[in-house]
Amino acid sequence: MPTTTPPVNGQVIGLAHYASRALLEAVLARTGTTFNQSVTLRAVSDNGGTVERDWLVQRVAGALKITESTATETVDETTELKLLDAPTAGQVTLTESGRELFEAIQAGGREIAARLYAGIPAEDLAVAGRVLALVTERANAELADA
Repeated sequence: MPTTTPPVNGQVIGLAHYASRALLEAVLARTGTTFNQSVTLRAVSDNGGTVERDWLVQRVAGALKITESTATETVDETTELKLLDAPTAGQVTLTESGRELFEAIQAGGREIAARLYAGIPAEDLAVAGRVLALVTERANAELADA
């Protein structure tokens, strides 16, 4: 049976997201980490390891399209698990165990990506990246206007 290339739309993008996320969820399950906690760790790590707590809540809420209260719960959980520490009022910092956990999650994610993207030409990946970034930008703009 010949395979046809489907048009790019939300369903195709969503199916790719959920399939690859299911693979990542297996990595997260082995570490006892939720997806929301992993996004929280990434946000702190990507911004130098120490961030303003309020900024982090907003960043997690915006990235995951969840309520601020759910994002606050996630930051609280991550702190209670000693993956984040609150060294000064209003800030959170990655702990050593948080950093090690995030690095393990990242390593698992890189292994998954290497398998999934193997053999896809760099030019195709660059085009896909630009298109998805534009779609994300437009969707976020619409959400901001809603």
